[in-house]
Amino acid sequence: MTQKDNPRNTPRKHRDLRQATANFLPTTRREMELRHWDELDILLVSGDAYVDHPGFGVPLLGRLLESRGYKVGIIDQPDWTSQDDIARLGKPRLFCGIASGALDSMLAHYTAFRKKRSDDACTPGGLAGKRPNRASIVYANLIRAAFPGTPIAIGGVEASLRKAAHYDFWTDALRRSILLDAKADILIYGMGERQILQIAENLNNGMPLDNIPGTVVATSTPEQFSPLPSYDDILQDKSLLVNATLQLESHFHTGTEPLAQRHGNQAILIQPSAEPLTTEELDQLYQFPFTREQHPKYTQPVPALDMLKFSITAVRGCAGACAFCSIAQHQGRRISSRSAESLAAEIEKLTSHKDWKGHVSDVGGPTANLWGATCSVNAEKCKRQSCLTPSICPNLKLNLKAYVELLEKLNAIPNVKTVSVASGIRHDAAQTEPKAAKKLIAKFISGHLKLAPEHCDDKILKLMRKPKFSSFENFLEFFQNTSYEHGKQQYIIPFIISAYPGCGMEEMKTVASWFRQRGWKPQQVQCFIPTPGTLATAMFYAECDQNGNHIYVPKTDREREDQHAMLFENRRKPQKKNIQRRGK
Repeated sequence: MTQKDNPRNTPRKHRDLRQATANFLPTTRREMELRHWDELDILLVSGDAYVDHPGFGVPLLGRLLESRGYKVGIIDQPDWTSQDDIARLGKPRLFCGIASGALDSMLAHYTAFRKKRSDDACTPGGLAGKRPNRASIVYANLIRAAFPGTPIAIGGVEASLRKAAHYDFWTDALRRSILLDAKADILIYGMGERQILQIAENLNNGMPLDNIPGTVVATSTPEQFSPLPSYDDILQDKSLLVNATLQLESHFHTGTEPLAQRHGNQAILIQPSAEPLTTEELDQLYQFPFTREQHPKYTQPVPALDMLKFSITAVRGCAGACAFCSIAQHQGRRISSRSAESLAAEIEKLTSHKDWKGHVSDVGGPTANLWGATCSVNAEKCKRQSCLTPSICPNLKLNLKAYVELLEKLNAIPNVKTVSVASGIRHDAAQTEPKAAKKLIAKFISGHLKLAPEHCDDKILKLMRKPKFSSFENFLEFFQNTSYEHGKQQYIIPFIISAYPGCGMEEMKTVASWFRQRGWKPQQVQCFIPTPGTLATAMFYAECDQNGNHIYVPKTDREREDQHAMLFENRRKPQKKNIQRRGK
């Protein structure tokens, strides 16, 4: 050991830095030097702050790559006004991976009424404006300028949902595949663990990036593959976007051959989706040494961490396939569940965390009570658009009893006071096992339960791919009776969508009337936001349902504001100062 390497000769601030950052992936050259690295293998760029928690996508993928021996660094929320910040870790040996963050960057920035949001939960201090619009494209341009010739992979929700030609609400226009606009080498869609490992392996071995499941590449010879309606054809006939979206949905869940889509003289090739992780593979992800902390360089808290710090991801995927929701288009319709042993081990680790107070805030995922659900049919043979609507598929094997037993097991871990279910649940699925549902309501609801009936009109619910409203009303009565029987004051918070494609003022009056009759004030109302890649967005753009039948679509801000205001007492016309708040 040289005099320089002796810890006693290291200035205190440097020793503190070494201690504070030792358990994080490098974000500066200094942090690389502390690991004795001269060069990264892979650089990951994120539009979110760096929070070392498995609920954040980029740190999760970073830990996965690290476990396979790769030298990985993270550039979080880089200054996009120059290439200096994004280049601070140097050119990586293999490739750069880009994700805009937990949300599409346009959705993160703007409300349903195209007003700028005033906050961002994935930024220190909740500050807005720390990432650019269309972040994936901007970051790709910066990397190309900083590191010419370095392969670029884009992924995350923004890339996943914009992989093909799509309608963009914020410009009211059809846009090309984001792969072409970003000029990236490859696009990862869906959950990216398998894809990013394969990309790293191929580049490490000097192999091309084609034929990787769950990816999209540019191609000049798409004729040999199944075609999607082209970008130019959709411009001429908007209804073709509905057809393309249905095709993409089916391909994601059951496709075995690539799809191709032309964009002028260019084309993209969409490979079949990657297989969902097995229980064993999913368990492995949560064994990585996450600190569950934000990077120590931040002087303000990251609000999203407060919400997620002591929550547990138990399940991925959603069998519902709601027409407006991106989850099934990103996580998939097939359910992947972690083992009870893995979940217990994670909570046991949590109990030694310095901030532990004894409360597990959530054990869930997109739909908590689908944990343990399995399907008895080979995915390639399934022709259903949803496993839960118009009725629950008999091939979907639900197991709410096992989920409740899991919660009881976790609640019995020493130093655990309470275990709650904060994730939303499917009320239609819960009603198939009333005895287990009673236990769930009596023991594991922390005062209120989030449910998503979304509307009261069955015609609109059919367009949403949601169960009939009577299903929600039946569960509501069941919930209230169960809570009363156990002497608990508990409430259901219903999520409602206004201005949905097909919904007029009469349909919104139905919703408003239902709330008035109960004496309820709506708390969770979202004016419909056409997010890229969903069937509902295609219907908004084309003004037709999935069968090509014309539907009324409230498109102007006035139409949308009037529908939204219908649900609020004495507010026939929204006040502009409140539009942004309610559009969040």
